[in-house]
Amino acid sequence: MALVGILLAAGRGRRFDPSGVENKLLQPLGADDGGDVVVAASAKNMLAVLSRVVAVVREGDDKVAALLGRLGCEVRVCATADMGMAESLTTAIEYTKGAEGWLVGLGDMPHVQPDTMRALVATIERGARIAAPVFEGRRGNPVAFSAYHLPLLLALDGDQGARAILKSHAVSEVVVDDEGVVRDIDTKQDL
Repeated sequence: MALVGILLAAGRGRRFDPSGVENKLLQPLGADDGGDVVVAASAKNMLAVLSRVVAVVREGDDKVAALLGRLGCEVRVCATADMGMAESLTTAIEYTKGAEGWLVGLGDMPHVQPDTMRALVATIERGARIAAPVFEGRRGNPVAFSAYHLPLLLALDGDQGARAILKSHAVSEVVVDDEGVVRDIDTKQDL
């Protein structure tokens, strides 16, 4: 079974910089994290696991789009990204709806280990319909879905992403020793 990676990178990052001048996805990580910018690290970790990764960016975010394209992602522009995360997710799902499943990750979560992603993909390959990582009792991201949930994924709207699906359907929890699944970049201190 071949899952497709979806990297959601279309947010505005208003908590990081309310003025909108600094794009959090293009901020450099520390030398301890390889020195990549946030979204490049996120993409590279996913590309280490999946042969096909679709990255969704907002309209006008040409720097992020170009960077992700150079790394090997298929880049899709979501003109309606400001309407909520579900817009970006459905853009990618619609584009890849022949896939057997998806691993949905966030562009501002550069610390997720490739082994965690492999474990989530393997859980779907063994027959689970949804797989989510759990670190020290906290559920995190990325989340994997089998194609069984295609109709529900395409019907999403708003800024909750797939949270409603996770609340109303069985989720195979994968316990991981990876703080990256609960660690995102929301503020400058997170860098």
